[in-house]
Amino acid sequence: MRVALVFAILVAALLVAAAAGIFIGSVAISPSDVVGAIFGSDSTSGTIIRDLRLPRVLGAALVGAALAAAGAMLQGLLRNPLADPFVTGTSAGASLGAVIAVALGASAIFVPLASFAGATFAIVIVWRLARLGGRTTVLTVLLAGVVLTSFTGGLVTLILVSSDRLALRLRAVLGWLQGGVSVLSWNELAVAGFVVFVGIAGALILAPRIDAYAFGEETAAALGIDLERTTAAVLATTALLTGAAVSIAGLIGFVGLVVPHALRFLIGATHRRLVLLSLPAGAAALVLADLGARTLIPPAELPVGVITGLVGAPFFLVLLVRSRQVIV
Repeated sequence: MRVALVFAILVAALLVAAAAGIFIGSVAISPSDVVGAIFGSDSTSGTIIRDLRLPRVLGAALVGAALAAAGAMLQGLLRNPLADPFVTGTSAGASLGAVIAVALGASAIFVPLASFAGATFAIVIVWRLARLGGRTTVLTVLLAGVVLTSFTGGLVTLILVSSDRLALRLRAVLGWLQGGVSVLSWNELAVAGFVVFVGIAGALILAPRIDAYAFGEETAAALGIDLERTTAAVLATTALLTGAAVSIAGLIGFVGLVVPHALRFLIGATHRRLVLLSLPAGAAALVLADLGARTLIPPAELPVGVITGLVGAPFFLVLLVRSRQVIV
């Protein structure tokens, strides 16, 4: 009953956030014109709403849901509240894959696939490093994520400087890398949405297996869990979600860290419930963050990664201080 109530509240919050994102923007549009634009008005307001605000709100919701679900799965797999796609370097790997695809002239349809490949590469490396010594610790996860993020950041900078194709779009690409929802077409949104849907379906299927990791891998194996296959499937699903998110929003941090961790206090650590409720919670959080990025300092626009960083970094520091005994 409590889970259903929390889910209903989160869905309502998402609807309110989405409505605010559509009705509010740097250009003042009356509510009646907004409604008319949604239902097919050919005015300038219609172009702004249908081609700019609506795809951006839907894109932000997709990205927030994907990152929150990926964070919930990573935290369960690593048994570590500090794990999320940004901190572990998965997002950085996905951004490298996306930048390479764009530099090679790939169409928007293939960018999410390239992001998935980059995210998979990154998360496998982090997982291997985190397993050094046979025990996953906060320190190895953080260090592996920092090293990988720095390395991929250097590669991205090298590609940006050396690619003539990207040089013409340097400002837009840099803004995207700082974390900014950018949906160039409805086709791009549809591809990303399909990838996120597949990833969420996989996450819900794998969630009960992740529950078995709570008391360690030996216990999970005793319960009949195939550790290697489950780990590979969870990492692939996380990479799929992260790749789709990065392909349309760049590097956005801490959504996958804060949302699942906050929900655990409300509904517990059962991962199927956690993943399910992370979807509207993460979507609402990022839609509101994107709205703030668009409206806080008009006519300029902040990268949405700035908003999530200002909120998420203090939360991360609190968790890090609480985990100091593990790190030592």
